[in-house]
Amino acid sequence: MEIYTLYTTRMKELRAKYDLTQEKLANKVGVRRETIVFLERGKYNPSLKLAYDVAKVLESKIEEVFIFED
Repeated sequence: MEIYTLYTTRMKELRAKYDLTQEKLANKVGVRRETIVFLERGKYNPSLKLAYDVAKVLESKIEEVFIFED
């Protein structure tokens, strides 16, 4: 079974801009670090709430953080 990336993300780039580790971002968003890892790899499809929370912490719009493919 192949796993396909559902989207690309700028999370790592934006985390670096705000000097946030995966752990720090996870704590601010209220999830485990592993969730951030999967999000950054495009292996986990975030809920709207999670996408909003991540974007808010990164001071960006959802569509600036997550680029979903059709």
